[in-house]
Amino acid sequence: MKNHTRRFAALLTLMVLSIAVSYGDAFPGQNLAAAMRTGGYVILMRHASSPRNPPDASTANTDNPNLERQLDEAGRSSAVALGEALRQLRIPIGQVLSSPTYRALETIKLAQLGPATLLAQLGDAGQSMVSDKSGARGAWLRAKTAEPPASGKNTFIVTHSPNIMEAYPQETAGLADGEALILHPDGHGAAAFVARVKINEWAQLDAGH
Repeated sequence: MKNHTRRFAALLTLMVLSIAVSYGDAFPGQNLAAAMRTGGYVILMRHASSPRNPPDASTANTDNPNLERQLDEAGRSSAVALGEALRQLRIPIGQVLSSPTYRALETIKLAQLGPATLLAQLGDAGQSMVSDKSGARGAWLRAKTAEPPASGKNTFIVTHSPNIMEAYPQETAGLADGEALILHPDGHGAAAFVARVKINEWAQLDAGH
């Protein structure tokens, strides 16, 4: 029984060391919020919760004349909470890049992330949840997330699930509405995966996520 316990303890230690090594270069041995306060990260986020079907004229927001998909109540409240958490955590946001879709821009607006640069490559080409079989969209996004942010800032990107999954297929299983990948550009054309943060987890990051 004692030998079994020792073997289990040794295995657990190896697992912990393996995780520490895997994240050593991208995540400096402190909690994620503290690391991000110094800047240098890219937050790649799926827009907040939005029903699959677009609204009709009677339920559309007044600034949504084209009747695009828009956030539901959960999406709106979580986007507001996201912005409040980022400000509370003192995580500095520099460049904000967005899909041109209404639901992505609504996420940014409610989170008060600042003015966004719209990029067609972050959009859904008018075909929600359709994957790009060519792989070009994923390659473009990998290159974009590898660009180092402005000094002392973090880049924030809001796009769609297929785009993120095409760029980072190994890190995105079950990616939820509003969930984000935290990436760390290495300055040499690549970005290391650091963490996944759900939209309702930001406020707890100081607890040592």
